[in-house]
Amino acid sequence: MIPDLRREYNGRQFSPQNYSSLLEALERRTGAPVGFRHNETPVFLPAPLVETMTAATVEMLSQTLEEPYHTASSAIIPAEYWVPGEPGNPLFVQADFGLVETADGIQPRLVEIQGFPSLYAYQAVLSSEYSSAYGIDPELDRFPGKLGEAEYFRLLGEAILAGHSPENVVLLDIFPDRQKTRCDFVVTQQITGIPTVCVTKVIVDGTKLFYESDGRRVPIHRIYNRCIVDELERLGVKAPFDWNAPLDVEWAGHPNWYFRLSKFTLPFLRHPFVPRSLFLDRLQAIPEDLENWVLKPLYSFAGTGVSVGPTRQQIESVAEPAKWILQERIRWQPVIETPHGMTQMEIRVMMIWPDGGPPRPVNTIIRTGRGKMMGVDYNKGLEWVGASAAFIR
Repeated sequence: MIPDLRREYNGRQFSPQNYSSLLEALERRTGAPVGFRHNETPVFLPAPLVETMTAATVEMLSQTLEEPYHTASSAIIPAEYWVPGEPGNPLFVQADFGLVETADGIQPRLVEIQGFPSLYAYQAVLSSEYSSAYGIDPELDRFPGKLGEAEYFRLLGEAILAGHSPENVVLLDIFPDRQKTRCDFVVTQQITGIPTVCVTKVIVDGTKLFYESDGRRVPIHRIYNRCIVDELERLGVKAPFDWNAPLDVEWAGHPNWYFRLSKFTLPFLRHPFVPRSLFLDRLQAIPEDLENWVLKPLYSFAGTGVSVGPTRQQIESVAEPAKWILQERIRWQPVIETPHGMTQMEIRVMMIWPDGGPPRPVNTIIRTGRGKMMGVDYNKGLEWVGASAAFIR
């Protein structure tokens, strides 16, 4: 998006050898090949665009703390997954934006917003390795607001550990060794010292939780939660603890915010960057121009169940319409010039929102593609697509 940087990169900095060096460096850092494709190129973002997206995210977040949203979102937390001790705001916030061409130039449009962490550790490593492999100008910023790497890791460490010893804080997920995001678990441990524990391996003793390490029980005082409820249900996995129980544990990313800040939020938001979004069970009539809509489940893992341009039959056959939305389809403007043609991107603004403080933008995740969606199923066999990192000027 910054023409001189794009020309410099495409004309001089990229080479197949540099790309191989990037992938090899990432594999060395994480101990295994990363389970998703990386783009051959980073992206270059104008600082005003990033500032616009972060300001919009903060404005939207303020609306989620107001009524009627708080009461409405309380009602959609499933009873069996309601966890006590919920803080007044989510610790981790991520907002995904696509880019559209308007009369006023390129503008962002919200895809979704979530109160759940993703690749906070890995993404910082990814941008660093892009910089090393390709010789990216060190004057370009890797984090929003000119945040430096040391400060970024400090903020992330404080959010995850909250003063606890690393051995008493765990990253909790479902069969973590099988997850495509295993790379992030490895880097999180490198940065913070916390172990990764499968939810099925947690030991319960009354209200206290433990994990086993080298033949001893280690108390769990805080959980960096990466368990996704719809994956628990899809795999038929039941946690050994009761989510409703008053456990002696803190949450780094309280589970209730997975539901409160989600696709369910979209119909409530009032902002020019939010496409029209409608609850499926409240539709007065199915739109005639379904090619201009996207059908989305409220809670889905990695885009599962999303249908771009759904048919009337698909909509009418939805078993639980209260758990789905129709969202106005926004056709993203391709903005990245590559040897294989213009490519579009989705920009995830990542925030940390500490108790008692304001939400702070700390990083970005970039996904690029030339298909209808950014997922790998829509970009199979393509080059210069996939996960990427941003450099800001």
